[in-house]
Amino acid sequence: MRIRNKQGKLLYGNITQKIIKCVYEVHNTYGSGHKEKLYQRSLIEKLEKNDLSCRQEVGINIRSEDTGKVLENYRLDVVVEDKIIIECKALKFVPQKMENQLYSYLKNSKWEVGLLVNFGGTTPYIKRIIFTNDRKSH
Repeated sequence: MRIRNKQGKLLYGNITQKIIKCVYEVHNTYGSGHKEKLYQRSLIEKLEKNDLSCRQEVGINIRSEDTGKVLENYRLDVVVEDKIIIECKALKFVPQKMENQLYSYLKNSKWEVGLLVNFGGTTPYIKRIIFTNDRKSH
């Protein structure tokens, strides 16, 4: 498992640091209590203002290990710099299944780093999840 790059730095650490800064800016501006889409749209604006490219509602296919047929299609909230998945939530508490969902997205896609971001609390909750491609079966 590789969580650091060849220079020994955290995998996509610079991008992650910029994203976290933007998350706090969004939370400081809007606080908690809004819908998930407001936070997602505001975060995208902040990321783009900080020269980070973003795509939203990016589709990934979940395929059968036996046949290769597409079993399901999921939509990722945001993909930053084609390197990091961000899943935005606006919940009072973050259930374990939200972390499991992001882990599953990483397992079934080309991306290796994901951030679960919850704007629903008094401070932002940010969980960084890694699933490197060298550990994936496809």
